[in-house]
Amino acid sequence: MDAQDTMQDQPMPRGALAKIEHILRTAETDADGNIGLGALSDALEERAFALLLLILALPCCLPFVYLLPQIVALPMVFLAWQMARGRRSPWLPETLRRRQLPVKALLDVTARVKRFAGWLERLAHPRLVGLTGLAGMRTLGALLIIPCLSILVPLPLTNTVPGIGVAIASAGLIERDGLFVVLGLLVGLVWVLALVIGGPTIIYFLVDWLRLRVAAA
Repeated sequence: MDAQDTMQDQPMPRGALAKIEHILRTAETDADGNIGLGALSDALEERAFALLLLILALPCCLPFVYLLPQIVALPMVFLAWQMARGRRSPWLPETLRRRQLPVKALLDVTARVKRFAGWLERLAHPRLVGLTGLAGMRTLGALLIIPCLSILVPLPLTNTVPGIGVAIASAGLIERDGLFVVLGLLVGLVWVLALVIGGPTIIYFLVDWLRLRVAAA
């Protein structure tokens, strides 16, 4: 029995990030160390939507992580939309199923998130469980579409904080912690609202400042 078989026989650990590490370490990868998004989705069982959303949201949580947020953003929107429609398990079109994710990079991101926010994960435990049931998942999915769309926008300040919000809400769904679900939604939605309201104002002041600089020159 090799090391991977031994890990697969181990029970799923407690904690959302620990579950993600376990899944990624036991996943079958190709010769380049990648796993297809479809294969990863198929490997998930209970709470598949939340686990998959958390895996995809993690690269968006850290600043200066490039390429991965652009790879995962569209599947995140698609998953949130399916949750809003009341699907019990994820379905991905073939174009998204073939999308390759680098397992080593995802494990590195997970380790970095655990280093900075592992204490937050330990606070999660079952409470307000009604918010994590089927009806709660539909509402959560509808609201998560907004921060997921923000991550899809390739502009500064549009992915890190919304990604954190999606990750917290997903972790709350995994651990059946309604308080975490609400906290994650607030983080993501308030930030997007601030960008929508404050973005044009910031652009206006920057343009005005540049115009004054040019006039002074």
